[in-house]
Amino acid sequence: MISDRLTGKVALITGAASGVGRATAHRFATEGCAAVYLFDRNAEGLETVVAELEGMTRAVAFVGDVGIDEDCKRAVDEVVAAEGHLDIFLGNAPAHSAAAFLTMSTDEWDRVLRINLRSSFVLGQRVAQAMVDQKTGGSIMFTASVSALGASKEYAHYGASKAGIVNLVQTMAIELVEYGIRVNAVSPGPLDTPQSRDVLGSDEAMEAARKHWPLVPMNRLGKAEEIAAAYAFLASEDAGYITGQNIIVDGGLRAHSYSIPEELAAK
Repeated sequence: MISDRLTGKVALITGAASGVGRATAHRFATEGCAAVYLFDRNAEGLETVVAELEGMTRAVAFVGDVGIDEDCKRAVDEVVAAEGHLDIFLGNAPAHSAAAFLTMSTDEWDRVLRINLRSSFVLGQRVAQAMVDQKTGGSIMFTASVSALGASKEYAHYGASKAGIVNLVQTMAIELVEYGIRVNAVSPGPLDTPQSRDVLGSDEAMEAARKHWPLVPMNRLGKAEEIAAAYAFLASEDAGYITGQNIIVDGGLRAHSYSIPEELAAK
């Protein structure tokens, strides 16, 4: 049973047009948020989510690019100007690509770091300033990744950006605690989202992954709704004593060390 833990709260979510951002917008609405502001580059996707939330909460679309500092600042300022307060922020907009370390361009490195890590600083700082001014505290959250905790081939930029988010969360948490602001991250494992489809490269590969994902002990992809549930918890007073944490939601992936291949195991 979903509760009403977020009644009256105002939330801002980036990367809200699909995947985890969309699922979290739905979860926040069902838990009682008075308003959910949706920040994404995808105007059409935002329109769809706004329509889905009609009658559940006041949903407002903000079309912008988290890779542009002024868009980030303007989004936060518009929420505060319209609502008078901002209680919950989720930085979730992702950038990723595959590129070998030896041949990765500095432009691609900079793009991923700008969208994933720089935007987390710019948005996090602006949101924190607003929460300090309103003197009511709040919850700031970011989507990290299990890639922050270990390496993957061809993802040096992505892993470094997500590791940076985890450390940024820890630093923000200890500096902002005196203002009643809690800061946390969630690190998802492999998920059934449009981003995963882009990484795998085809609908066929995605369908196969849904049926079998051997590296994950639960043997499946995670659902966006399962990550949204973690954010709803962290945003609520149920998590009132939790700050500076990186919550791993990965079906047991990080708990697993290795398995002996069946063809090598003693018969």
